Amino acid sequence: MRLEAEFLCSALTIAECPRWKRAEIALAGRSNVGKSSLLNALARRKNLARISKTPGRTRCLNFFTVGDRLALVDLPGYGYAKMARAEAEKIGRLMEQYLRQGHNLKALVLIVDARRGPQQEEFTLARFLQNRLSRVGNDAHLIVVATKCDKLNRAERGPALRRFEKIGAAPIICSATTGEGIDQLRRQILDVVSPHRTDVPSVTGQATTQASDDS
Repeated sequence: MRLEAEFLCSALTIAECPRWKRAEIALAGRSNVGKSSLLNALARRKNLARISKTPGRTRCLNFFTVGDRLALVDLPGYGYAKMARAEAEKIGRLMEQYLRQGHNLKALVLIVDARRGPQQEEFTLARFLQNRLSRVGNDAHLIVVATKCDKLNRAERGPALRRFEKIGAAPIICSATTGEGIDQLRRQILDVVSPHRTDVPSVTGQATTQASDDS
């Protein structure tokens, strides 16, 4: 299964975002969680998303087209302690505006370091998406990714995954290094625009249908 992604543009404001009918899948995560590496692994491209040794480099919305019906939106990383407060607030407003006003948003891929588990920022994003669903009735889904699982040994995995229970969606265990879980995540993303959608969890962690810095 392939996910043919191509970089299209960056947007520093909502006004600069593309105007189209594509379904949009947004990727969110902390500044050092490895979003760029995961995006490259999903597309099987080494340099689709540039990987920086300095966290917090992604400070705009980056749009990638996938076929003729789908787009991936790389959101700015959050939680970088060394970022100036004014810049962090600017990025926070941009993310909130996109998540609130993005009419084409169909899913949020929330990427969390499996060793750390979801923190206050991740719970806030999950609640924000749930509030959006109740407010505008948009059929947006939450896909939680527990990344960097290659850094956990077998005994550590169980306790690590239990930390995700309160977020309301079972995580996909992933590693951009080993490739574990990448195919499953790719299927979840492509299923969002599939007419025969399988198990894409909603913001409450329920399946909609039942079937068989990085930055």
